[in-house]
Amino acid sequence: MHNEKADRINILVVEDDVFMQSVLKGFLGKNYNVWVCSDGIDALTFIQEGNIPGLIISDLNTPKLNGLDFMIQLKSGAFFEHIPVVILSSEDQSEIRIKCFEAGADDYVVKPFNPRELEARLKVILKRNRISNL
Repeated sequence: MHNEKADRINILVVEDDVFMQSVLKGFLGKNYNVWVCSDGIDALTFIQEGNIPGLIISDLNTPKLNGLDFMIQLKSGAFFEHIPVVILSSEDQSEIRIKCFEAGADDYVVKPFNPRELEARLKVILKRNRISNL
């Protein structure tokens, strides 16, 4: 039997806000398998346990380990550096966005955002990533 969910891309959402978790899971869950971790420490552990996502969406301000530090740790090793990361934040300052891009972010989306725009951005990143990995 063909398993449709097995063919889907896994997206890891690193977000401590329960409402935002449910918005992202509800919207993205239509086309992707969505995993949720509430902070960067849990997310790193989850990934190191072998749960390798096709893409990560991380809030910038999460407890224990913020999105920027999480991404820096993730990208520091060759094993996970290929995973695209999209940062979500209510911070709209250019300096913060630049820091995130310099640390390896593939995109930076300011809250509040249109979920359809976020999904369109994800599709572009996933398509670009798939082409570069061929």
